[in-house]
Order: sequence, then structure tokens, then C-alpha cells
Amino acid sequence: MIDRATIDRIYATADIVEVISDYVTLRKKGVNYQACCPFHNEKTPSFVVSPTKGVYKCFGCGKGGNAITFVMEHESLSYVEALKVVARKYGIEVQEREMTNEDKERENRRESMMAVNDFAAKYFVNEMHRTDEGRSVALSYLRGRGVSDEMIARFQLGYCPSAGDAMSREALAKGYKEEFLVDTGLTIKRETGGYYDRFCGRVIFPVHTVSGRVTAFGGRTMRSDKNVAKYVNSPESEVYSKKNVLYGLFFAKKAIQQQDYAIMVEGYLDVISMHQAGIENVVASSGTSLTVEQIQLIKRFTRNMTVIYDGDSAGLKASLRGIDMILREGMNVRVVQLPEGDDPDTFARRHTSDQLKAYIADNERDFITFKANLLMAEAAGDPIKRAGLIGNIVTSIAQIPDPIPRAVYVKECAELMQIDEQVLLAEVARKRVTASNDKEATEFIRRQQSYIREQKSAERRYDGAVGSSVESLERELSKYLIKYGHCDFDFKEGREIVQLNVAETILGDLEINELEFRTPVYYNILQTFRTLFDESEPTREIPQYHFINHPDPEVCKAAVDLYTSEENYVASKIWELHDMNVESEQERLSTAVPRAVILYKAAVIKSIIADLTEELKKSDIDENLQMELLHKISILNDERRKISDQLERPVL
Repeated sequence: MIDRATIDRIYATADIVEVISDYVTLRKKGVNYQACCPFHNEKTPSFVVSPTKGVYKCFGCGKGGNAITFVMEHESLSYVEALKVVARKYGIEVQEREMTNEDKERENRRESMMAVNDFAAKYFVNEMHRTDEGRSVALSYLRGRGVSDEMIARFQLGYCPSAGDAMSREALAKGYKEEFLVDTGLTIKRETGGYYDRFCGRVIFPVHTVSGRVTAFGGRTMRSDKNVAKYVNSPESEVYSKKNVLYGLFFAKKAIQQQDYAIMVEGYLDVISMHQAGIENVVASSGTSLTVEQIQLIKRFTRNMTVIYDGDSAGLKASLRGIDMILREGMNVRVVQLPEGDDPDTFARRHTSDQLKAYIADNERDFITFKANLLMAEAAGDPIKRAGLIGNIVTSIAQIPDPIPRAVYVKECAELMQIDEQVLLAEVARKRVTASNDKEATEFIRRQQSYIREQKSAERRYDGAVGSSVESLERELSKYLIKYGHCDFDFKEGREIVQLNVAETILGDLEINELEFRTPVYYNILQTFRTLFDESEPTREIPQYHFINHPDPEVCKAAVDLYTSEENYVASKIWELHDMNVESEQERLSTAVPRAVILYKAAVIKSIIADLTEELKKSDIDENLQMELLHKISILNDERRKISDQLERPVL
């Protein structure tokens, strides 16, 4: 495991805005930054990053944490792996202590596979530049395709020698394990014994994650045999899922953010040649059909996409189906078709950067104009085909979730097709209902349900109670400790008003009643707070970073949630109109804290009674134990009645 000193240095160095900007386009709003959440689909940004607090929080899906937990969540990494990613970003050397067997088993497998990929990427580069075969076959091919040495180095292009198992033998000789070579797909194990390099005799195109690590490879054959696949890609594995990766995104993300749009092409060389021509906001689906996950990757950086199609793309009509998928995700999409005989690679190599940019600007069309022009020739003079064309375009318009651009496209389509706009509007509405794709209705229902939940929650909270479950009350008490533990409040004791401290009240009651939190994350928060509180003055606020940068990622997430939770009472607009006073969370400490303490004791008693009752149900229980359990339950029920009297309401 990584030693605490190194972890502290990583946390101290990491800028949360810089880290998250590697994955999401952040826009400054006041002292904070906002974006559409990368963890769920949304149209209105609810993902907030606070550079002063060093935390992020989505008020839509509820996810929150610090820079490290963001990388964990986004890249599906362990805590240690995420620390290493952030450490590499800032050039911090990671010192590790001896890990337990469980730690090693959990972390080593994925890291070992990534290490094998790293080795292979360097091996392929070395083979291309330092061997006669690599220089004569692969390097000459790339240079013959017009790829500059700068682009070859940037994209880490390489070559796998044609000797069937050269790479595998080299990897095994250097200590890399067979199982990871096979699991990454780099090596194919022969049934008759021995190995075979999946990419032997191929020019190699490494595929990178958004953070820049090599996760897979594509290989182009140098053989002219038509029976040999032109391109071979890494198979799906624990470290690679093709639907979640876009070729070139690591190199394109900054340009996409700066220019606020992405260009989608098809192949590796299309991306590389466009970069070489000065167009860097380019990514590729690498020959696979575009997926929702890939679209959502782009959506994290921009909502605008331009798709470039080859001039003589035989499957152009089929490819247009991907447009509907892009529209469905709420993206703005435009289309460019290159001159006949060209693809992005050849076109970029024959034009300067300015010429290429000018061509895209002059020839990009919105999807309706492009689709209509493409299909219009077929429908000329044939009313049935014309009706089919209109239906085809209306189907695309119906995918758009936002009603405003949808209405604009209906109007444009009506003018283009010379058909009544109301007829098209009705048809779009019918298709949306038929396809059960009316996201406005779904969103409306969701908001109504959310509103009802908030109002019910507000009513409960204003009454001083947040629910009766042990976990919910532990969450509430944890919040009072870390947010208001240093605060005092006035409490009425008979006719006297006494001043109590929040932390002393909660900790003291837990100690008197010999209670400890049962939920692991809140137990850890309680223990951390207790230690820090014992070392400080009761009136001194304990800094947030002790919890937000806690070694346990679950504590980090929970702390961010507690610190960023909205006020316990959501003010009604009607009450505001009538000038009714609404107390803040802190102003209600005098009633909320004592009540939460009592409710927690009641909830724990209720839980114990439930456990004892289950024991009584066992068929093999002896009579003495049965009497003992009944006696305990009776005592606990008496205690619950006392608590009920204190609360002046029944304890359910």
C-alpha cells in the first residue's frame, strides 16, 4: 500500500479542477465550476466542483467526493490505482508499503494487465525503429502514407515482428506472466503448445484511455493476402471494453474543450492525418459501430459533434442510423461528406490546415438537410418513396429530447419537404409516444416525484426527525458532528436555559448508553471525529480536510455528501409569500440535535427488539432462554415508552 506521507503529498498537490478537467468540460460559475454530470445523463448542469473545498458534488445523482474518488469512479479503479494516476499527472514518486495478500489480489490483476500493455507498447515502438524489419516494413509504410515522425511518436505507433511468437517470448523472458499476456489478448496460446502473437507482422496503433494509459491495440496487416483481416483489434478484457473507448480521445480532449465541438471519423489513420493537418479535435470509433457509451464520452467534453463521411461510403445510409443515436443523447450533430474517392486520411494529406477547416465549415450540414439531399434523388416523382423519406426524417427528429431544437427541425423539414408543419408535429408526437421515448414526460414525472419526496422530507425534518432507521439517524448525527460539532445551542431544562455543545451532547449520550454506530462509514467518521475532538478545544471547528481527504474513500464520499447536503428544511414558496420565518439548519440545532439523539436510541432499541424477536421464533429454543428473551424485550419496550413520552408522540 502507499504510505500516508505520499498520500498526503498527492492530496496536497492535486488540483481538483485540473484533475476533473481531464475528463469533463468545466465552466466557471462564480467561485465554483459546473458541468453536466459524467455519471448520469442530464440536460441541465448539476455537477459542481468547488476548488476552495477540493470537492465535487452532483445534485442530480448524488455522487460526490474529491479528486481521487472522482478518478476511482470515472475510471473504475481501486483507491490505490487512482492515487497512482493522479500521482503520475503531477510527477509524484509513489512510495508503497507491504500490501496484504488481499490487497495484492484485488489490485495486482488489473495493474498487471495494464503493465503488460505498457511493455508491449514500448516493445512495438522499439521494434519499428531499431530493427531492420521494422524500419523496412512498418516505418516505410507509415512514411509512405505521409505520417510524420512527430505523429508516429505522439501516437506511439509501432510494429510487431512477423516471427510468430517474438513478442510473447520477449515478454516471458522479462518476467511478464503468461496469464496476463493471454488475458489482454496480446498472446494466443496454441492448443498444440507454444504461443502466437496476435499482432505479428502488423503495424500497431495503441488505444489509450482518457487518462492516457494504453488499454488495447489495433494492428494493420502488411500482407497483401485478401484472406487475412486487414485490421485486428484487442479482444474485450478486464481492462478494455471497445464500446467505452474512442481512439484519439486522450490526444483530442483539450482541443474539443477549447473549440467546443468534436469531429468523428472512422479509422486510426483518419485521426492521425487530421492531427497532422492541424485539426486536433478528432476521434474515431475505430471501425466499430458507434455506441451510446462512446457518444456519452464525447458529451463530457462538448455537446456538439460533426461526423465526416467518406466521399464514396457504400454504407452511408446505414451509417446514418448512428445519427439518430447521437440525437437521442441530446447532442447537436452536423454532417460533412468528402468529395468522391476521398476519406479523411487522404483528404487531410492533400490539403493544408486552413483548406481543411474551410472545407468543413463550408460543407457541414445539419442532419435534416444532409439526409434529405441524400435520399431525395431516390424519391423523385414517386409519392410513396417521398412519404417514406419524410417518415425517415421525422423518425430522426423524434429522437431529439429537447423540445425547442425539435420544433426548429420540424419547421425546417416542413419547408424543405413542402408539407404542412402541423402534420409533421403530429407525426413527431405520435412517433415519440409509440416509441415510449417522450423524455419530457418522463422528466416531468421524475421531477414531480422528487418534489413530493422533498416536501415530505421537509415536513419530517422541520418536525425535528429525519426518519427512524438506524442508518439514516447515524447519517444525521454524523452531519451534526462534522458540520456543527464546535457549535453551542440553548436547551431548556425545566425552567432553566442551559448551553450545550453539539459534539459533547452527541458523544456523551453515545457513551452513557454504550452505543456505537453500526453503519461502517459512519462508524469510521465517528471514530475519526472522536480522536480529533479529544485533541482539540470543544469550541474549535475541526477542518473539513480530515474527512474529505480521509484514507477511506467511502468516508471521503460520505463527508462530501454531508458537507454539501442542502438545508434540512426546504422552504416553500407559498410560505415565503406570506413572510413566514424559516429557520436555518444551524438555527434549529437546539431542537434537532437532542431529538436526533433520542430517536437514535429508540431506533437502536427497536433493532435489538427485532433481533430478540427473531430468536424467539426459533423452534429449538429452550424454555429458560425463552423467558430470558421475553424479559429483555419487556425492559426494552418500557424504555421505548419512556422515549415516546419524551418525544410526546408514539414511537413506531
